[in-house]
Amino acid sequence: MNSKQHENLANIEKNFAVRVFIKSFVIFLVINLTFLLIKPVPHIGKLSAYNRVISGRLRLPYGDNPNKAFNLTIFQLETIFASHEISSGKKPSNEYRIITIGDSSTWGFLLKPDDTFASILTNISPHNHEGKIVKAYNLGYPGMSLTKDLLLLSHAMQYQPDLILWLITLESLPQQKQLTSPFVENNFQLLNKLNHSLDLKLELSYFSIKKYNLWDETLIGQRRQLADMVRLQLYGVMWAATGIDQEIPDEIVLRMDDLEDSEDYYDFSPTHLPVNELAFNVLDAGSRISGSTPLIIINEPMFISKGKNSHIRYNFYYPRWAYDEYRELLNEQCRFNNWQCLDLWDLVPESEFTNTAIHMTPAGVTYLAEYMREYLKFNN
Repeated sequence: MNSKQHENLANIEKNFAVRVFIKSFVIFLVINLTFLLIKPVPHIGKLSAYNRVISGRLRLPYGDNPNKAFNLTIFQLETIFASHEISSGKKPSNEYRIITIGDSSTWGFLLKPDDTFASILTNISPHNHEGKIVKAYNLGYPGMSLTKDLLLLSHAMQYQPDLILWLITLESLPQQKQLTSPFVENNFQLLNKLNHSLDLKLELSYFSIKKYNLWDETLIGQRRQLADMVRLQLYGVMWAATGIDQEIPDEIVLRMDDLEDSEDYYDFSPTHLPVNELAFNVLDAGSRISGSTPLIIINEPMFISKGKNSHIRYNFYYPRWAYDEYRELLNEQCRFNNWQCLDLWDLVPESEFTNTAIHMTPAGVTYLAEYMREYLKFNN
């Protein structure tokens, strides 16, 4: 083969490579533009092996060590609800459906799925006064933010609850904490919608919250989320076989009993907790979202220290002045807005708390569940 033939062959190969590159680039653009236009992730999220091939989870997916917990943290709403038992099918006509929302205490940190508030309430409350089967669903999610709870509540209403139990604590109310939850950051579009429709007056432009751009909505921009959605399905096999969805250590470092000599609580001045700096507007939005469905706001039980400086602070989270003022403000808001509220802050003995001032033992959770069974007049 002479030099001219070598040159022609080289040109052919070069042109072929250019054409392949151009076609590949065009296909890449078309796929990503299509993905951008149709926004298929919510629809893909509804495609789940849970409640079909494998059992639905008893609580929403969350986990720091997927290989040991058979679980992972994921924020896509359709995906996490599709993996949950509440999505198993049409609501039975003889079911009295309760949904519980709240922080990691409601979710059940350091508890097995059967030892959470929702599970125990279900197990000790066979029927309501109409003879319907009581079934409580655990829709709590770790993170201290009422706005995070509001996002979950807004999505959960499609499952036709008969009663909503919203467990709260002061640490979830400061306005400065409402947008710091990763769950909130990753559901900014829904938050923006609720902010306008419910007139929440959240200063979204002020906070360092993630703003989505067009690139985020492409296949490439969504690749990590899509991969996690697939991984959640795969972990479901081990979840169904073992019932494990959280790594619980053999030894747990208990909550602090001896406390600092400090009255500090964020930037608030002692003896003055401004009502406008607490997210009562979010509680009001939740009340409006619930509509005709009864909503009970529960000031959840917490650990009350008897150790060093316990005359200054109730626990690691709260100086006494701040928590006492919060309870007064909550009581005033409940009366003014005609909310149904329960203040159960001191219901559970201090011995029944584990690693934080809000995480309870199974016995502690049972105290709460039994109180609610009697309050709701469910049959034993």
